[in-house]
Amino acid sequence: MSSLAVRKASPAAGTTPGTAQGPPLRRRIAFVPTVTLLIGAIYCLLPVAWVVIAATKSGSELFSTFTFLPGTGFADNVTDLNAYRDGIYWKWMANSALYAGLGAVLSTVVSAFSGYALAIYRFRGRETIFNILMAGVLMPPVILAIPQYLLMAKADLTDSYASVLLPLVLSPYGVYLARIYAAAAVPGDVVEAGRMDGASELRIFTRIALPMMVPGLVTVFLFQFVAVWNNFLLPYIMLSDDERFPITLGLFTLLEQGSNTPALYTLVITGALLAVIPLIALFLVIQRFWSLDLLSGAVKS
Repeated sequence: MSSLAVRKASPAAGTTPGTAQGPPLRRRIAFVPTVTLLIGAIYCLLPVAWVVIAATKSGSELFSTFTFLPGTGFADNVTDLNAYRDGIYWKWMANSALYAGLGAVLSTVVSAFSGYALAIYRFRGRETIFNILMAGVLMPPVILAIPQYLLMAKADLTDSYASVLLPLVLSPYGVYLARIYAAAAVPGDVVEAGRMDGASELRIFTRIALPMMVPGLVTVFLFQFVAVWNNFLLPYIMLSDDERFPITLGLFTLLEQGSNTPALYTLVITGALLAVIPLIALFLVIQRFWSLDLLSGAVKS
């Protein structure tokens, strides 16, 4: 028998004689999470695709054509939405921008100061305060809504912009993220060096610690902005004048009226599509801060 035949008959290196050779076990195992993530992505993106396609349909096409077949009425829907009650939709969008933008900025500032103090300073009761804040993370918003309303009513602030903004200033989850990031990104030696140079605590925070915390604070800002933009329960309880409604509550009122006027359904769907665009734009604008953070972590100090 030739040596070539012997080599053909011998099993491959690393395999057991008599067993079938197939793909590596690690590759087969990796296939399962890939399929799971793909199913999850389809589950999340399917409603988005439906909204995008449904916004292109006229009132008659919405209920008579195939679900994922584009229509021809998008321009008319936008025109009708602009004309509805003299463009009150854009008033709702401006209110949401005010609530989400100002609320996220104030919440980020409070989270930055609080997280830095809890991470850097050592004082009695620090862990107790932090644990109380963490209990706020576990508290459902529906439980806090009624007490917040009673407090605002006591201060005669209901049905005002302040009644929606003030409860959003303190975010327990934002304080938690800021503390974790400050503890990891702000070295204690740098803070001590600033003190030895005669810098005040406020100067150390604003000139040394704050630039190091920017990527983490951007994350806090984004989370809070999205949470306030999508907030429905608090404005629903606090506000009665629809001129102060955010976009979520405004679209809800349109949807309720749609039960009697089906033509408003197209306005609701088109308005929901347009309401997502600011969130996408915000994410595209600030994602570069995360990229810079990843690059900075690849450089040795």
